[in-house]
Amino acid sequence: MPVSVKEISDMFAKDVFTNKGFYCGKVNDMEFDLSRYKVKSLVIEAARGSTLGKMVGGKKGVVIPYGMVQSVGDVVIIKHISDASLPESELMEEVVAHQPQAPAGRSSRLR
Repeated sequence: MPVSVKEISDMFAKDVFTNKGFYCGKVNDMEFDLSRYKVKSLVIEAARGSTLGKMVGGKKGVVIPYGMVQSVGDVVIIKHISDASLPESELMEEVVAHQPQAPAGRSSRLR
């Protein structure tokens, strides 16, 4: 998918979620293949307590191949990354903790 310079600059600091709704962190940097004019990978600042953060042991600057990116909009959606060593209850707590809150006076249901 072709990417413009504006789209690249707008991608920095966007929130990154997996396609199953798990929060990963924010886009911190990008790697490019200049010979092919393509984005090679995203560097994600893994959020403390996120599944990605637990998998990498608190390290920052996790490199995610751009082929794992499924969508870029208000947030970046990547293919789900799982760690079989994390208990299911921990994963569910994370989903609940990172769900967006509805503004005061509005219902969180889609109409």
